[in-house]
Amino acid sequence: MKTKLFAPILIALLPFLAFGQSQSFYDFTVNDIDGNEFSFEQLKGKKVMVVNVASKCGYTSQYEQLQAIYEKYKDADFMIIAFPANNFMGQEPGSDEEIKAFCSENYGVSFPVMSKISVKGKDMHPVYQWLTTKELNGIDDSSVKWNFQKYLISKDGTLQKVFNPKTSPDDPEIIGWIEN
Repeated sequence: MKTKLFAPILIALLPFLAFGQSQSFYDFTVNDIDGNEFSFEQLKGKKVMVVNVASKCGYTSQYEQLQAIYEKYKDADFMIIAFPANNFMGQEPGSDEEIKAFCSENYGVSFPVMSKISVKGKDMHPVYQWLTTKELNGIDDSSVKWNFQKYLISKDGTLQKVFNPKTSPDDPEIIGWIEN
């Protein structure tokens, strides 16, 4: 039974394990909320905050701070990438179209929002496998605790720090990281 659970993950990681290399953050291409390909390679040279989001969460108001810091720092080599996920108590039940409308109408979101994925469990998206697995990211193991967990990626694509969902996107430590 364990083989069935790990087989899809092993198959996805096999090309990288075979060569003894960890995958780079910039190797990923995902689908955005409109279904278009979004290559992380275009983020080279930028600091990136990756955050899993949900529309019906107690932390949903963090969209407001996310949008504010994106507006302030988007021209200073900073990017936010949001991944809607329905992994915690069904707090993101909507379709990509519904999520896009919610983000736009309620928070004026203009940073890139990706297509809904899974951020934990046996169907965890490869981006989150990289973010949470030391053998892949080369830095640290972590687990996604809840919606609005933040992963900070340096300009060279290295995982720098993980912030728990309670930490506001405009926390002084995050702002300091963006500015320095």
